[in-house]
Amino acid sequence: MQFSAPLKSNSKKVMLLGSGELGKEVAIEAQRLGLEVVAVDRYQNAPAHHVAHRSYVVNMQDKDALLEIIYREKPDFILPEIEALSIDALFAAEDKGYNIIPNASAVSKTMNRKNIRTFAAEVLNLKTGPYEFVSTEEGLREASKRMGYPCVIKPVMSSSGHGQSVLKCEEDIGKSWEIAKEARGDASELIVEAFVDFDYEITLLTVRNGEETVFCEPIGHEQKDGDYVFSWQPMQMSEVAKQRAQEMAKTITDGLGGRGLFGVELFIKGDEVYFSEVSPRPHDTGMVTLITQSQSEFALHIRAVLGLPLGFTFYGEGASAAFKTSKHNYAPVVDVDESLFSDNSFVRIFSKPEAHEGRRLAVALVFDEAQSALEKSRELIQKISDS
Repeated sequence: MQFSAPLKSNSKKVMLLGSGELGKEVAIEAQRLGLEVVAVDRYQNAPAHHVAHRSYVVNMQDKDALLEIIYREKPDFILPEIEALSIDALFAAEDKGYNIIPNASAVSKTMNRKNIRTFAAEVLNLKTGPYEFVSTEEGLREASKRMGYPCVIKPVMSSSGHGQSVLKCEEDIGKSWEIAKEARGDASELIVEAFVDFDYEITLLTVRNGEETVFCEPIGHEQKDGDYVFSWQPMQMSEVAKQRAQEMAKTITDGLGGRGLFGVELFIKGDEVYFSEVSPRPHDTGMVTLITQSQSEFALHIRAVLGLPLGFTFYGEGASAAFKTSKHNYAPVVDVDESLFSDNSFVRIFSKPEAHEGRRLAVALVFDEAQSALEKSRELIQKISDS
């Protein structure tokens, strides 16, 4: 374990468990409200480490190591920012009176696809596509036949699309099985989902502060291998579908409870809405709010945690595009030029200490009519390079 020296402070303290690019923005917003920030991650010089008051490097799945840091720092709020961490540590800390955001039970349910899918479909009776859980390759073979091709294969616990694949035919079962097993997180069990014939999918950022629930404009997004690549806001949808999406998002977040921002992922078919997943924290597709709203998803998350009012202004339409590297490199340098910056566009570089193929290193943000913004964001990331 590595850590820096403690800093005496009388301000409230936030501990981030996970310190990537999303955690970095949360840390900045917390400091803007006078909070002391402690950032924890599994590797040195994670993005949020650069801006936090103190940072720790630890095995995030080691219960005792996490609890040692928590008991040492005594944070007022603990914000899990990734799925791959010790849930037992969160429950133990909560039992000691520490404030887990939104709560340990919600984190436990959402970090595992089996838990959240059965909770949404079987407890809350939310509409979902057909699904089964399997733990063997033969089980995958049988379940995929029942689901029909194509179907979607995911480990019950992973992040950023790791381990996901679309199974298009029986001959690809072995390949999907191997992809799932190589994922970070828990791949001991897989969820096999029938392919929902949806028109589009959205992220509906849903924010709870203990007194009210507010919604951001729906965010459309494109994914590759289960991971975000492009997003735009708002996604054009019928008022009926939008209302149903908000009702579904409120049902799932009320069921999970607690305070904070939730990224609720939904499939839309006409006016019909299907539940997909939910994250109890800022969402990668929500980085577009850095340019479209007076209060980004990160600012709203911290406001909700503190129980502050959630009012904000939606400035207008925009889009984001993730820049992903195609190479492995230590201390990567992201190269940008002046053409990436204009009256309505800019780039945020994450400053990650190591690059590997497919890792996000930066995001381009454009403020414009959604379709035009999306097209321009696609052009901008083509101008970014890394070395």
